[in-house]
Amino acid sequence: MSSPNSPLEPTLLREYYFSPEIFGQEKERIFFGQWMCVGREEEVPNPGDYLLLDVVGESVIVVRTREGKLAAHYNVCRHRGSQLVLGVDPKPRRWAEKATGDKPTFGPSGSFTSGIKCPYHSWTYELSGALRTAPFLDEGSGFHKDQLSLYPVEVDVWGGFVFLRLGTAHSGGKSPESLASQLGGAVDRIKRYPLAELRIARRIGYEVEANWKVILENYNECYHCGGVHPELCKVVPAFKQKGGMDLDWDRGVPHREGAWTFTMSGTTNRKPFAGLNQDEQTRHKGELLYPNFLLSLSAEHAAAFTLWPTSPNHTTILCDFLFHPSEIAQPDFNPNDAVEFWDITNRQDWVICESVQRGMASRVFRQGFYAPMESMSLDIRRYIGERLE
Repeated sequence: MSSPNSPLEPTLLREYYFSPEIFGQEKERIFFGQWMCVGREEEVPNPGDYLLLDVVGESVIVVRTREGKLAAHYNVCRHRGSQLVLGVDPKPRRWAEKATGDKPTFGPSGSFTSGIKCPYHSWTYELSGALRTAPFLDEGSGFHKDQLSLYPVEVDVWGGFVFLRLGTAHSGGKSPESLASQLGGAVDRIKRYPLAELRIARRIGYEVEANWKVILENYNECYHCGGVHPELCKVVPAFKQKGGMDLDWDRGVPHREGAWTFTMSGTTNRKPFAGLNQDEQTRHKGELLYPNFLLSLSAEHAAAFTLWPTSPNHTTILCDFLFHPSEIAQPDFNPNDAVEFWDITNRQDWVICESVQRGMASRVFRQGFYAPMESMSLDIRRYIGERLE
């Protein structure tokens, strides 16, 4: 513990990054109780299209209904509990393992042609989740289809991003928080970016041997940037000045003179998004949206990170690179200048996060400290403290 006169603030205790029991509490109270970002609406464009997701160990189906809306259900038949869609794996989200190469295909995990049919006894459900048919059973014998709909999962959309909530938050008797409320001031801070219009041009997946909170803490400060990200700091020198102490994220962080986006050169032939203010055309913005969504915004592209914790020591990260359709349609469109720059920066972050995780495993480590320029990272203590016993 720091002394009363010390500029250092203590971090969470060691067990918060290693304990299976605490990770179990986080699953229930955070990842199931809060809205969790799981993808983009564009991945399920047509009625019947679905995504099969592993959400921190729970198998979930997100489907486009006949009416064009999104619905989400646990991948569990109400009859005997069989999975409705077999072969659950969080990795069929079709990511590219390298920043360059052939453009990967993005789209649904599959498509239901005539409802959701259980492979075990052929109980069949509407895309909305209502039970349609159960072979050789009729309501005259006391069987009530309206009582046997699929177990629902809450679904909502913001900026083209799909969010799920698998359970109600432990909120002391309060009503569950709406998505808009959970997103808070970020909605207004980045309202001029046309997020809903953007489309995925590239996806990279990373397997990181570190606790999800280590990754969020790293994203939420730039004290490390001068030593870890030389390429990034050439484009944004402000990241290494005073250890990143005076960064104005609400206004955006300025690039070096002549630069205005996240590429090696700081420029690109793509046009900035229409409707941005003068600062947003030349500055970089970033938002950490608890519990699992990181959004970094340049003037003409967005990098969207979703974190998928699988254990106290491991996190899968999907990074989507989003561009405006008008730019994607250009004959010379090539996102590699941004993708390669981000991939270098990301891998530098994951290496250092894994180093933190390994170091904290030492028998001598009890807890660490935040320096004053890491004040934003202190928020993880409040966030965890409010949601765990």
